[in-house]
Amino acid sequence: MTLFKSDLFRAFTIGFLLGVAVLVSILGSPFQHSIADSVIPAALAGPALPDQTLVDPVAEAAR
Repeated sequence: MTLFKSDLFRAFTIGFLLGVAVLVSILGSPFQHSIADSVIPAALAGPALPDQTLVDPVAEAAR
């Protein structure tokens, strides 16, 4: 079979290495910062709101 010559494997290797070089150039060096820091934002807590489940709506409307 002439499909699996060494030229085919050489082409896959060159393409893989070029793809890795493009990804590293786009994403930057992994030693500078983590990709998770730039993709996933830090979790922040929302403001604490008072519990409104036991408030009487009639008494609140009379105020």
